Amino acid sequence: MAYDPNNIFARILRGEIPCKKVDEDAHTLSFRDINPLAPTHVLVIPKTETDKFFDLSGVYLSELLLFAQPIAHAIESAYPCNRCGMSVIGLEVPHAHLHLVPINNADDLNFTREKLKVTPEELREDQERIVSFLH
Repeated sequence: MAYDPNNIFARILRGEIPCKKVDEDAHTLSFRDINPLAPTHVLVIPKTETDKFFDLSGVYLSELLLFAQPIAHAIESAYPCNRCGMSVIGLEVPHAHLHLVPINNADDLNFTREKLKVTPEELREDQERIVSFLH
């Protein structure tokens, strides 16, 4: 799949679609997944037009993972789980992204499972909870 500059993540980065932002820096944005596998499921995306995660430069990839590290710790503090799992699949949106998901077992990262139905209020509450553990 080629990079589509009108994909949902590119539109979020341009401010055309709102998101429940968790954290941001000059190169990376993280926000709540609106179709989460679990409460506090967060997406981390680079602010560059790249379809495949491993097409990012080594420096960019390193920075993205270092950016995600405190968010993963915040997720573990915000939601009872054994750890924060991460997954790179990249088939549903042609923009590189990392999923951070609270997990208790490997099946909790099974993206073929039915997603949670969450309200905008639940997304906001989870976002605020994660952010409270970041600062």
